[in-house]
Amino acid sequence: MANIQNIKGKGFDANPQRINKNGRPRKYVSILKDSGYRLSEINDTIQNMMAMEMDELKEVFDNPKATILEKTIATAMVKSLKKGSLYSIDTLLNRVYGKPKEQIHQSVDNKIEVVFVKGKSIL
Repeated sequence: MANIQNIKGKGFDANPQRINKNGRPRKYVSILKDSGYRLSEINDTIQNMMAMEMDELKEVFDNPKATILEKTIATAMVKSLKKGSLYSIDTLLNRVYGKPKEQIHQSVDNKIEVVFVKGKSIL
């Protein structure tokens, strides 16, 4: 049983600012689906933007009529390029095409060492 003294004064009654009345934040894709996007549209947008040149990405970001999805993808791609990081690109590619199969090379040494001790019985 937990020590009650450690818990007193640390709950929501003493710290009401810790209460998350809205619950856990929804995933980004779920929010986009509620906004009218279908999963295929999200993937199509990512796929099309991955083929754009830098000036086209800048044009998308600067366009006041561009969707939040387009602006978010453009920002992630440009930041990745500037940092020289493939993290965002890798994430977007995995989102559209799935993660490539990973192979594991495993070698097993099937040697079994048996030690006999004189005078000892297994049974």
